[in-house]
Amino acid sequence: MRKKPHGQGHDTRYVRLQKNYCFACGRNNVDGMRLKFIYDRKRDRFVCHFRLGKKYTGPPGHCHGGIIATVLDEAMGKVNKLGQVVALTTQITVDYLKPVPLNQPLRVESREVRVRGRRHLNSAEILNQKGEVLARSRGTFLAIDPKRMFASFVEP
Repeated sequence: MRKKPHGQGHDTRYVRLQKNYCFACGRNNVDGMRLKFIYDRKRDRFVCHFRLGKKYTGPPGHCHGGIIATVLDEAMGKVNKLGQVVALTTQITVDYLKPVPLNQPLRVESREVRVRGRRHLNSAEILNQKGEVLARSRGTFLAIDPKRMFASFVEP
C-alpha cells in the first residue's frame, strides 16, 4: 500500500485490535456481516464481493436502506488505511439509485477523494454483476488518536 503522511499533533497510525467485533467487517462478531475487503493497487481502491441474505430485508426481495448505508460506510472507512490512520465517520450521504437485491452477487468499491488535515473525504459504490451502480455515497472522516480514544477500552 502507498503511504501518506498522517495527521499532525498526535499519532493517528492504524492500529489493529486483537478482536474485531465490528458489525460490518468483524471476524469475531457471529451476528455480523463479515465483509472482507481487498486493496486493488491498479485501480487504487478497496473492493469487497458479497451477497446479502434475507436477514437484511427491507422491501420484499431487496436490502434495507440502513444496511446499504452500513456497507458503503464500511467501504469508505477502509480507505483511511491508505494513510495509516484511524478516522471516524462524521458525515455520510447516500444516493439510493436502484433497489439492491438480496441473494445476488454484489460488490462495493471505495476510493479516496481528498485529504485536508485530519478530514478525509471518501466515496463508495455498490454495483451488481452487470456493473450497474445501485447506490453511491460520499463520507467525511475525522482522523483521531487511537491511543487516546481507546485508552479506557478493556476487552471482555
